[in-house]
Amino acid sequence: MGGTANKRLLARLRRKKRIRKKIFGTPERPRLAVFRSAKHIYAQVIDDTAGVTLASASTLDRNFSKDPDKKGKVAAAEKVGELIAAHARKKGIEKVVFDRGGYIYHGRVKALADGARKGGLKF
Repeated sequence: MGGTANKRLLARLRRKKRIRKKIFGTPERPRLAVFRSAKHIYAQVIDDTAGVTLASASTLDRNFSKDPDKKGKVAAAEKVGELIAAHARKKGIEKVVFDRGGYIYHGRVKALADGARKGGLKF
């Protein structure tokens, strides 16, 4: 029982490890990392050389408010993308490298990326 869910998680973690070998956040171009759970989505802008998070946003933030006309997790993910872009731009960050965290670039992950681009981040 629960074998397929565990296989799926292990496969995602293998993909994440493979991606992280190639993607590295620098102070000039930090890494935009995405994590999604069943209910929420989280994004962080990380400088890997110093090992610090420069900006973060999620559906659990105090200043996150859903649009009353838009419902669902995909719309919320796009809003989080716009929020992370606003936080990053305040810190003077324009360019990032996108780390999808082993998730397929589809649905909520793609919506977050599109929202971040709409907010002014380049990747």
